[in-house]
Amino acid sequence: MNFDFNYLARKIYQTIVPQKYGWFGNYSSWELAKKESSGYNANEILEKVKQSLLKVKNGEALYERDSVLFDKIEYSWPLLAGLMWIAAQNNGNLNVLDFGGSLGSTYFQNRKFLKTIKNVKWNIVEQELFVKCGKEFFEDGALKFYDNIENCFKNENPQVVIFSSVLQYIEKPYAFLQSVFEFSPQFIIVDIMPFIENGNDRITIQKVSPEIYDASYPCWFLNRKTFIDFLTPKYELITDFQSNLSILLDGRRIPYQGFIFKKL
Repeated sequence: MNFDFNYLARKIYQTIVPQKYGWFGNYSSWELAKKESSGYNANEILEKVKQSLLKVKNGEALYERDSVLFDKIEYSWPLLAGLMWIAAQNNGNLNVLDFGGSLGSTYFQNRKFLKTIKNVKWNIVEQELFVKCGKEFFEDGALKFYDNIENCFKNENPQVVIFSSVLQYIEKPYAFLQSVFEFSPQFIIVDIMPFIENGNDRITIQKVSPEIYDASYPCWFLNRKTFIDFLTPKYELITDFQSNLSILLDGRRIPYQGFIFKKL
């Protein structure tokens, strides 16, 4: 019999020192998980993200993720390659809808490379507070903010929709994706999303470390095959990839994953 000694060591450690932050539980409904979550202070998060991204925008810091500043940019190379590939197919034009894109985290992360593209439009669809702040402090000729997908498509007609670390926080992700299909984007890119390989879709609660901000909220772990099967009748899976980021669930490391889809 073969033993996973690393897994055993992690389980012993968690028994002695329980994990305080991360992903927990297996809830029967989104509503139940939401009731047992504290939620989040949108104003507090917005202010932290704003101050961090202003430093990135002004060249005082290199990279921001979840309001935390880093002295080195951690690129999602497959996502960036996908964007450059899409621009190459469209005569150097790239028009993006970045759903849940904060105040431009992914845009600023990749702007060194985006500047080499002839024409870039980066449209973020976000909550009302973020849109208001984005328009006041970040919007420019390339970066714009919208409070709903319909208005973004009506005004910009983006080629590609990016879901970066966002679908897992939507109560009904498949119904939401179905609504996105109605706008027929040419490409869909999913990035930084956790999946389970076996079993049914799972609802957990994510507890965020107060070092970032004090919050807890429901989070999906969708079945990978079910997710792909849902999209492939309408979209071709061009490639899949794993992020260099991972999370801990039930004592095991689960890598974030991503996909690039093209409309059939």
